[in-house]
Amino acid sequence: MKKTITIISKIIVGLVIAILLFLAIVFLVNIVCSKMEQGKLETYGQSVTVDGKKMNVFIQGEGEETVVLLPGYGTAAPALDFKLLVDELSPFYKVVVIEPFGYGLSDLTEKERSTENIVSEIHEALQRLHIERYILMGHSISGLYGLDYVNKYPNEVSAFVGLDSSVPTISEKKIESSIITTLKLLKKSGLARLQVKLSDDPYAVLPYEEKTKEQMKILKHKNMYNTSQLNEAETMYANFKAAENLLFPKNIPVIFFIQANYPVTDRWIPEHKKQIEDSVHGKVMTFEGDHYLYRTKAKEIVENFREFMKEEK
Repeated sequence: MKKTITIISKIIVGLVIAILLFLAIVFLVNIVCSKMEQGKLETYGQSVTVDGKKMNVFIQGEGEETVVLLPGYGTAAPALDFKLLVDELSPFYKVVVIEPFGYGLSDLTEKERSTENIVSEIHEALQRLHIERYILMGHSISGLYGLDYVNKYPNEVSAFVGLDSSVPTISEKKIESSIITTLKLLKKSGLARLQVKLSDDPYAVLPYEEKTKEQMKILKHKNMYNTSQLNEAETMYANFKAAENLLFPKNIPVIFFIQANYPVTDRWIPEHKKQIEDSVHGKVMTFEGDHYLYRTKAKEIVENFREFMKEEK
């Protein structure tokens, strides 16, 4: 019996040592890789001062009308991620990609990620760029921010375009502080990097340039679970609740490009239709694809968007 206990004890000690050694290696690899990636990171776009911090924006195209692109939650490098869509839009429009605080090359912020603060910061960035009239185009959670934005600045926004955008009536679940603490630990320990390494690469089969893919990967490691994005996740439930009774102003044209088969709920299409039921010019179009439709359906989205805008005129 004593011999058995001794063997088991040695096995347990050996496992503990192996786990600690593994965690130490992951931690050190993360530090080394992060340092190396800092040297490989290439800047793009331009910085504007918003609330005393630097917000990165990317501008392409010289069209008479301006399209302002807003990213979905957690998009590591919005200007690069939207590249395929920007290339389709820019022959016809001036395209402005906003990278909110905590995204892309923008600074972090300690200010709460409430819809009010996010919308105010985006508006300040556009004011700094002297952009007074524009079409707002938002992916995912930016549908929620865009809804608030259009209601606050109806005289500036000429139309809203949702890219599989969120609606207030289909709320995200409340994220407890314990989950946020766990995600912070994953970031600091380097396990978040390992998580990315073991996950499928969403860009692998997409027609981005290899250099762009590399830069997006670097920024994913840099921005994943950063403090600003974690605060946004924690505040998300309250942001949805605050917008429950909001609708788009009826005189602003609204078009939604959404998934035909949303995997989470069968209310996806009906709830989008409700958002525009009082709109003078509103439309819902569905595509076969995933949540990131703009990566695979950029050409179709732009063609239908331009046709929609012609009808509106």
